[in-house]
Amino acid sequence: MEYTEVRELLQSLCSVNGTSGNEADIALKVKEMLSGYMDCRIDTLGNVTGSTGSGFSILLDAHIDRIGLVVTGVDEDGFVKVAKVGGADCRVLTAQQVTIHGRKDIFGVIPSVPPHLRKDEDEKKVKSFDDIAIDTGMSRQEAEKYISPGDRITFNSPFDFLANNRVASGCIDDRAGVAAILRCLQLLKGKKTCRIDVMLSAQEETGGSGAAVGAYNSQADEAIACDVSFACAPSLSSDKYVALGSGVMVGYAPSLDYEMSKTLTSLAEEKEIPHTAEVMGGSTGTNGDDIQTAGRGIKTALLSIPIRNMHTCVEVAELSDIENTARLMAEYILKRSGENA
Repeated sequence: MEYTEVRELLQSLCSVNGTSGNEADIALKVKEMLSGYMDCRIDTLGNVTGSTGSGFSILLDAHIDRIGLVVTGVDEDGFVKVAKVGGADCRVLTAQQVTIHGRKDIFGVIPSVPPHLRKDEDEKKVKSFDDIAIDTGMSRQEAEKYISPGDRITFNSPFDFLANNRVASGCIDDRAGVAAILRCLQLLKGKKTCRIDVMLSAQEETGGSGAAVGAYNSQADEAIACDVSFACAPSLSSDKYVALGSGVMVGYAPSLDYEMSKTLTSLAEEKEIPHTAEVMGGSTGTNGDDIQTAGRGIKTALLSIPIRNMHTCVEVAELSDIENTARLMAEYILKRSGENA
């Protein structure tokens, strides 16, 4: 299978900027895409929310923000100093290409010490963000015409195609989850369902404030958070992490509703949807934790899409896993719609 619908959705989503706290561009994009299924709006914190149907309600959530950097200043030599936005990893930043979103977009590169000049004691050291700077080629005076503290910085990461329906990009976390929800709505179009609330949320990478506010406003009966999780890769144990192509990961954790998780698993088995269990002994580290405690509380489940190289410029996902996540969400909504008709 080519998974054309999922591929087109994900490629479109990954082409748009949107670091945490500055999601305006991606919010406008997903609002346009979501408006084909329901009335929607952008709320105070930058979440894109919408609703369709009536009665028993299920909230679907995925976050639209991506990790990045923020300008803290320009030094006397013109190098742009930065801090991280979300979980950017210092180990993979050197020699990266970036775009600074200032008064106009400025291309830059992050310098790296050549191996010829490294000292032996430097080999095992990881740079801190105080050591990271961006070279735009400009002097300080030139740079400060366009660049100011607070400007966001994104990593330049094209959407690339790999073999076996796999793709690579710098923001598959969590544009894959957004694509899964939009694909779910495609699968449900024309079918009678309960009320579906959608929250494509802001600021997940910096603490989940978008989901906390959006879930409070929704107060749905149940919620499904859709995010990414860890896939097998060289040096990662296959006992703990799942293979790409193994399907949707159904979460089990103290913060998740056990009956919802069991129902999702049973439904995946019944409908022959590839799936695995993801067991967590504490919180999930996703919006699911914030949704669960919003307002009067919401029964919450978590579906995750396995990816490699999380929080890098080359996150890798398999399209079939996104499709199967969408299928399971759609089947669950249809089941609960029938039970609560």
